[in-house]
Amino acid sequence: MSSNIELLLSCIDSYNNGEFKIKVKENETLKHHCSFRIGGNARVFAVPCDVEALIFLLREASSLNVRTYILGNGSNILFDDNGFDGVIISSSAFNKIIIDGTTIKAESGAMLSACALKAKENGLSGMECLFGIPGTIGGAVYMNAGAYGGEMSDITVKTRYIDLDTLTLSEVIGNEHCFGYRHSIFKDINAFILDTEMELKVGSVSEISLLMDDFKQRRILKQPLEFPSAGSTFKRYPGRYTAQMIDEVGLKGRSVGGAKVSEKHAGFVINTGNATSEDVLSLIEIIKSEIRKVYQIEIETEIIHVK
Repeated sequence: MSSNIELLLSCIDSYNNGEFKIKVKENETLKHHCSFRIGGNARVFAVPCDVEALIFLLREASSLNVRTYILGNGSNILFDDNGFDGVIISSSAFNKIIIDGTTIKAESGAMLSACALKAKENGLSGMECLFGIPGTIGGAVYMNAGAYGGEMSDITVKTRYIDLDTLTLSEVIGNEHCFGYRHSIFKDINAFILDTEMELKVGSVSEISLLMDDFKQRRILKQPLEFPSAGSTFKRYPGRYTAQMIDEVGLKGRSVGGAKVSEKHAGFVINTGNATSEDVLSLIEIIKSEIRKVYQIEIETEIIHVK
């Protein structure tokens, strides 16, 4: 693998030809690229500047059998302590947001909160509940992100993507997204989301602002935003509140190494400062085991372990 990565780096260098079409860092610390602030090094961390550069990188990596992983803002990711022996491809350069009437077209690397603010500035309603979620548009579509009764599925009308198996451009429209709870078609196919169109409604800037401020205050009061985390650790179990079950089995405040079940919100596993991925995974297994023992049910994690 190491020699193939060296060949890939040489190909990238030739492709760049003195420019920065693909920005590259070697042995990049992944804890700097996720909200958990946990993880080892990526052998290569690459930021392609446009679609052409992205396709070149994907094609060359595939031909050399070099592993790749597509990364947005890393707000739902637990990187492994051992790092990633391949190429982490960041979508951060894909960050344009365009308003056309009541439609917002946002590239996958654009921050969800930035889109919500842009919508507010233009008097467009529909993204208020998504304000404050620390992810990108691509990640939000991928997992059908939502909060306070709203989801991406409520506003998403079209998404363009690159099929990573064929490196061809394609799109899904409307119900083709196959949205469900924390699910979209992109969890079932191998794809790089390029951009998404969202249809909003005309609203009052002052009323939109009030709603956004309300949701922001709710997050501050109820969520442990003062600690690094990957947001809600577990998916909601049908008919139950997972955080409530964790509290009821007496695990609020339970810790393993630097990982801890938040005393503010039991649905969050937080990094108290020096947590490792092994700490987090061990704590997750303790929680799952206790829930299984008491309630005879299996809860699923919402965070993604990348190794």
